[in-house]
Amino acid sequence: MFNETTEDASPANAHALAVHVRGVSKTFGTGEARTHALKGVDFDARLGEMLVIVGPSGCGKTTLLSVIAGTLEFDGGEIDVFNTPLHQLKPRDITEFRKRNVGFIFQQFNLIPTLNLVENVSVPLLINGVRRPAAEKKARALLEQLGLGGRENDRPTMLSGGQQQRVAIARALVHEPRMVICDEPTSALDKETGARIMELLRDIARHPDRCVIVVTHDNRVFKYADRMTEMEDGRVQRVHESLNYYDQEGEH
Repeated sequence: MFNETTEDASPANAHALAVHVRGVSKTFGTGEARTHALKGVDFDARLGEMLVIVGPSGCGKTTLLSVIAGTLEFDGGEIDVFNTPLHQLKPRDITEFRKRNVGFIFQQFNLIPTLNLVENVSVPLLINGVRRPAAEKKARALLEQLGLGGRENDRPTMLSGGQQQRVAIARALVHEPRMVICDEPTSALDKETGARIMELLRDIARHPDRCVIVVTHDNRVFKYADRMTEMEDGRVQRVHESLNYYDQEGEH
């Protein structure tokens, strides 16, 4: 399915970049407990693509997602997202950028237990200033699309793990972010639901002004990727180009 390249050899000019990372490092802890999570990472993600990041646990995948999204400070290097230099922004400006441009799908769902499903999904819209009636209308429509119609007034604790994951996905997509960042989005889903979610994410990634980045160990996800990046020991080791990627240029 994929051809192997190096990161430097990937034809970045073939498609405009959504994310451009150069020489990024991140450490945790001090002294003997100091851990180098990212070691001078170079990484690109293109507009109009779904990029999958794979690698063993602890190799830096989730840390890389976090610094790209602006939820975690990094020690050195440069990160540009949609031509915005995150490394030059103040924390409040990064927060403003993130709430407009980034949607998160977390492995642990991170739903608010005291809110019902509509209220949980509406949160990103309300943060961005959408009035509550309009936000809840859009949230209901998306929950219906994800197979949760009729459950809108339930609390997250009343749902199965797979259903909670679908709510988390609805919350990530409801404000139509330009970049969707997913950490194991199919981990709690059965085969049929996982395929439906990945098809939805692939449709979003086909938009020429958007990008979807997925960290996963689920090999069922690989067939949806335009490219695959392998990480190991805090570095990008290989980038694989899909054999079908350039055949799909007209869809990007």
